Amino acid sequence: MQNKNDASRKPSGEKSKKNRLLEIWNLVRIPVLAFVTAIIAGAILIIITDLNLYAEIRKAAAELTFFSGSLLLTAAFIIVAIPIFILSPKFSQSKILRAISPAVILVLRLAVLTIGITAVVLCVRFSGFGPVFETAFNSAFLAFGSMASGSIGNISQMADAIRSGDIDNIAKSVNSLSESLVATTPYIFSGLSVAVALRCGIFNIGTEGQIYIGALTSAVVGYTLKGLPPIIHLPLAMIAGALGGALWAFIPAILKTRFGSNEVINTIMLNYIAFRLSEFLLNGPIRRPGQTEPLSPYIEASAELPRFLPYPSRFHLGFFIAIAVAIFLYWYLFRTPAGLEIRLVGKNPNASRYAGINISLKYILAFSISGAMGGLAGANEVLGVNHYLSGGISPGYGFDAISLSILGNNHPIGVIFTSLLFGFLRNGGTRMQNIARVPIEIITLVQALVIAFIAAPSIIRSLFKLKEKRDERITITHGWGK
Repeated sequence: MQNKNDASRKPSGEKSKKNRLLEIWNLVRIPVLAFVTAIIAGAILIIITDLNLYAEIRKAAAELTFFSGSLLLTAAFIIVAIPIFILSPKFSQSKILRAISPAVILVLRLAVLTIGITAVVLCVRFSGFGPVFETAFNSAFLAFGSMASGSIGNISQMADAIRSGDIDNIAKSVNSLSESLVATTPYIFSGLSVAVALRCGIFNIGTEGQIYIGALTSAVVGYTLKGLPPIIHLPLAMIAGALGGALWAFIPAILKTRFGSNEVINTIMLNYIAFRLSEFLLNGPIRRPGQTEPLSPYIEASAELPRFLPYPSRFHLGFFIAIAVAIFLYWYLFRTPAGLEIRLVGKNPNASRYAGINISLKYILAFSISGAMGGLAGANEVLGVNHYLSGGISPGYGFDAISLSILGNNHPIGVIFTSLLFGFLRNGGTRMQNIARVPIEIITLVQALVIAFIAAPSIIRSLFKLKEKRDERITITHGWGK
């Protein structure tokens, strides 16, 4: 009898495991495919804007023959036929493919596409247009290769430096990677700021202003308090940054809950107030003595976030604090009753109100947490990177956070991965511009395309013939009127 029960349990366990894998795939398939599609589109743009490519085309066209022309026509036919074949409804609705899982169908489409691309490459190469293809490939490879090396670094140099045991060589070899992680850290905090608000149905467009206020309050605490040990001074400065951002977000929260004001307009306007307030203070009350530039005094060493490697590395403890905060928010939003109520309000405020949830309180709570995350992003830049406050403390982290939060499905763990993506793209884009002479705006374009595809997932579903997943359903367990 026991054996029969064990045998009956095994298939259900395997089924649940398969369902979990399918659930994970449904969660990540659109962002992953959107990123791949955007990278391909960026590569195409890099290729068609390369002037060397057109010089090679003119040279090959001058030597065109009947044989090479036939190969080119064959390549053109394959380019047209393959997409029509793999995207046609007849292909998708055939009896054979109906019995295959969507993941296998996707792999099959990619395999057919790969074979078609290989055939096109061979036709182009033997037609005498090989140098054209090589120029196009080298252009894209140099651009993305330099971006990868700029964001990650040279792996062999890292290994040699680690084997040598010289801490200075290690710091230099991992500098590209550490700088990418440094750029990632404020993205995590600011992305969490937007994600928490959106989970509650709030559009917090004021993260940029909250970053400035958080940076301002942490800087003031960092340089005015003297003689404190780091174990006290550093947490105080971080808490000051979080409180500054939370209080700045509390203003639109009260305006929304008490007067019904639109939070989008209020948070946008508060951004400009935060900018001008910081500018006024940096040009007067908190300007560094003897300094004509709008810069605050340096913070005390006891308020600095510890760095792990010597110069030129700037990698500091803030990255791990950001990861820990993201994990905590994941637990709070998805493993606690209070987090469930915040998500319920974001899904349906009217149903939540009938379930006995205090809507105004949840709006204020979500806004305050959101502002605190923005404030921590500003504190991170002051305490971990610059060690003083300047007028350009944020190059637009708060506005980029809207994109990366949406890309991460407004999920704290998703925000970590999309922040890593944005941080690596941002740091690698500078090297791509210097080495490959490709404008850094290409990175902005790739990010914009990714967001466009995420915002309009029907484009990706149409391209890859994906079935639309069902919306997330949340069951309210409160009694009515409780």
